[in-house]
Amino acid sequence: MEEQFKASELTLAEDGSLYHIRLFPNELADNVILVGDPKRVESVSRFFDTVEVKKENREIVSHTGTYKGKRITAMSTGMGVDNLDIVVTELDACKNIDLENRTLKTTHTSLNLIRLGTTGAMQNSMEINSFICSEYVIGIDGMMWFYKSNAGIMEEELQKRFVEFMQWKSPLPTPYAVRCSDNLLHKIAFDIPKGITVTAPGFYGPQGREIRLPLHDNTVNDKLPCFVYKDMKVTNYEMETSSLYCLGKNLGHNVLTICNVIANRERGEFARDYHASMNCLIQTVLDRI
Repeated sequence: MEEQFKASELTLAEDGSLYHIRLFPNELADNVILVGDPKRVESVSRFFDTVEVKKENREIVSHTGTYKGKRITAMSTGMGVDNLDIVVTELDACKNIDLENRTLKTTHTSLNLIRLGTTGAMQNSMEINSFICSEYVIGIDGMMWFYKSNAGIMEEELQKRFVEFMQWKSPLPTPYAVRCSDNLLHKIAFDIPKGITVTAPGFYGPQGREIRLPLHDNTVNDKLPCFVYKDMKVTNYEMETSSLYCLGKNLGHNVLTICNVIANRERGEFARDYHASMNCLIQTVLDRI
């Protein structure tokens, strides 16, 4: 007899959909564009030729439709790796668990999970409103240490070199590293600059912003731009990609993040208006899906 997931572990809404994303399997496309801001879902779906599903629950808004014959779901996640833990787990469950019987399906479905976000650049040369693809991500959030990882998914050499170079100090969470999926990298981000993204568990202190509280280690942001791995530098900070990459790849999905640079931490700059460049990124990715 197949093992059933308990109601307290696989949580469902009253209508039988996934508790947080509120989608049924037939309402979720295999191509998923993930954005942080709920309002940005409309910025994606307005390009669709048709929209068949609109769902909303808390900060998670979902629109499923078609664009040039391809079925796509645009979904907001809210901010932070904890939200991605919920969203990625439930997206996987939506396709790979029989929700009625609470059992694992015999056939696995792989999703294309593409995050389009905003980010702060860590290299002086990076311009506001430019794009950066996260070929690698280093998570300083601790999320992945709550899970067992499948063999070959963690970039152990990158993790080791980063910890040594940064002289990473306890009790900060031990960094972990993951790479994006090759197929999406070559299909969607082939001409977009690539780098190493650092995912932090917050916007202020975890990204080296010292407002009123002193930092545990105020040298992190001085060292980050100098770290190099395979001729690739740390290019940017954001708050979601490590969770997307580690959970998505371990669950058998394809993952990629491309961000719009709206701040340059080295130059102290912040974009007043980045909507035009974000719309350009959205349409570029839709065309390449």
